[in-house]
Order: sequence, then structure tokens, then C-alpha cells
Amino acid sequence: MKVTRKVQNILKNYEGENPGVKAKLANILMHGKLAGTGKMIILPVDQGFEHGPARSFAPNPDAYDPHYHYKLAIDAGLNAYAAPLGMITAGADSFAGQIPTILKMNSANSLSAITSGDQAVTASVDDALRLGCSAIGFTIYPGSDNCYEMMEEFRELAKQARDKGLAVVLWSYARGGKVTKDGETGFDTIAYSAHMAALLGAHIIKVKLPTDFLDLPEAKKVYEAENIARKTLTQRVEHVVQSCFNGRRLVVFSGGGKKGDESLFDDVRAIRDGGGNGSIVGRNSFQRSREDALALLGKMVNLYLGKE
Repeated sequence: MKVTRKVQNILKNYEGENPGVKAKLANILMHGKLAGTGKMIILPVDQGFEHGPARSFAPNPDAYDPHYHYKLAIDAGLNAYAAPLGMITAGADSFAGQIPTILKMNSANSLSAITSGDQAVTASVDDALRLGCSAIGFTIYPGSDNCYEMMEEFRELAKQARDKGLAVVLWSYARGGKVTKDGETGFDTIAYSAHMAALLGAHIIKVKLPTDFLDLPEAKKVYEAENIARKTLTQRVEHVVQSCFNGRRLVVFSGGGKKGDESLFDDVRAIRDGGGNGSIVGRNSFQRSREDALALLGKMVNLYLGKE
């Protein structure tokens, strides 16, 4: 595998990391139809934990089968596939070496009465090594009652992963504390969440797309005084990327709940034009039929390539 100059320059931003980590990042960035461009599309399938099987897979019953997701990610030419331990284990042998995988290390569930924001650690770094994963994935909830404990859990797992040559992906979703419901996708809150992920040492940062809402009063004063542009989604993406060490960290944006094709494509254009590194799209792909999902993902690839 010859690494492109674009990817080489991205890897240079990760000073202090060992060759194993950089090799795993290169493995993700050099895989699939977006290989070498610095852009990524990742398929995440952890929604069964979060929402239950029927809410996740009933719209497309083929998706109950873990092999379906491996095949979708491979055939669509995506950069990576992320899922919890059981889903990865169910196809790790059959699809070994065909798609970089990210082991999602913690999860919540909608049966729990815990509402302050927390997740259980459900896998180990050794599991990721055993299954041939390129990275581990982890979620934190900045602002929640459990945010400090989650950050400390991440610190330990991220250190283990880096020491063993694995890359680290961090889902950073603010909620609870001073964050209002609208603030969970607020412009200032998303930028803050992304910056915290960078400060915690994440190699790839995953956040939601920001609205133009400003949630925190003290931050709002600064955003308005400094005239930080937020009218368009492209401008908001640009600021989130800026907040991740001025673009020195890879930032991908979640697709969120299922939406129409054109809305999703508009999001991709904004991410591309704002300097984001790509999309991590679950329900918007696997809840469609395989044919429709492949068409959708194919157009997303073309948009990131600048062909449409």
C-alpha cells in the first residue's frame, strides 16, 4: 500500500504517536473508494444496544444479520466499519482483512432508568487486537453527571490502545449539566465537545452536526463579540474543525436519525466544503434496502470526491 502525500501530511499532525498507531490510521485513510483523499465514510452499527433490535433493524430485516453490515461496508467501498464486540466477533473471521474495523468499547441502552448520561464498558483492548481491529471507539458525554468518570475510563483504554498500536476514535456528545436539549447540537457546544475530544488524545473525533444555536451564555458573548460565522452549516463545520487543533485532528460528523436523501447530501456538501474529514452514517444507510443504501453511499463518495 502506497500512502498518498495527503495522508502522509495528515499523519505528520500526530506527533508523538508510535508507528503502529500511524499505520492503523493509514489503514483506515487508505481504504475504500475515498482512499488517499483524507476523507472518510464509516459505517457504525451500535444502534441495537442504544435503541433495541426492532427500532434499529425492522425497517430492513436483512440488517439483523451482522454479516449484512460487513458486506455493505465492503461493497460500498467505505473506509471502516464500527460496531460493538458481538457484531464484530460475528464476522471477524469471514471478513478478515477486507475492511478496517473499529471496536466500540462502551454502550448504553434504552431500558435503563439512568438519564444523566453514562455507558458501560463492554469490551477490552485485547478483544480489539484478537479480532484484528484497526481502532477502538468510545463515547463520552461532556456535561453529564458521569462525564469525569467516562473521561477517566477513556484515558485508560486509550493508553492501552496506543501502547499496542491501535488508533482511537472518540464519540463526544455533550448532554446534561448546563447543556439544554437544544444545546446538545448547539454551535458552541459541538465545538467545545470536539475540542475536549482532541484534548483527551483522540485520533479521530466524531460529533454531531451543529445548528446555529448558541447555548452557553458566556460562550455566546464571545461568539457574538468576535463575529464567529455561523449562518451556514459549512461555516459551522469549519469552526468545529478549527476547534480540533486548527484542523490537525480528523473530524467526522454523524448522520443522525434517518432523513431524506437530499438533506443528507446537503450535509455532505457542507462537511466537504467546511474542511471536515467525512461522515459516519448508520441508520441512514442500513435502514434502507441494500440497493438503496449502496446508491446513497455511492453518491456520498462522489460528493466527497468532488464529482457531483
